[in-house]
Amino acid sequence: MFELDITRDFSAAHSLRGYNGDCSALHGHNWTVQVFVVSRELDKVGIAMDFKLLKKELNEVLAEFDHKYLNDLPAFAGRNPTSENIAMYIYQRLKPVVTSVPGASLSRVRVCESPTSGASYSE
Repeated sequence: MFELDITRDFSAAHSLRGYNGDCSALHGHNWTVQVFVVSRELDKVGIAMDFKLLKKELNEVLAEFDHKYLNDLPAFAGRNPTSENIAMYIYQRLKPVVTSVPGASLSRVRVCESPTSGASYSE
C-alpha cells in the first residue's frame, strides 16, 4: 500500500455558536490542512496520484476559506466551523476527485488550528 500526503495552510476567523467559553467570540487561526491518499497501485509513470491534481483541488477548496469569516460561508450555515467540520467538508469535496484515479482512495483529512490542536476525518 502506498500513502501520499500534501499539506496546505490558510488563515481564517470563526466563532463557535452555542459554546460556553472563549471560542464563542470571534477569533482567528492559521490553519494547516493535510490530505492523505492511499493506493495499492501505481500508474505507468510510477505514481499513485499526481500531486499537482491533488494540490489544485485542495487549493480550490481552501480559496473559499482563506481570509474569510468561516461562519458566514454556506458550507457552515447549519454547523459550527470547527476543525472537525472543516475536515469533513474538505474530505467530502476531495473524495470524488481522488476516487476518479484508478486504485486511489482518500484516507483522511487532518485540520489543525494550531501546532498542538487538530482533528481528522475519514470514512
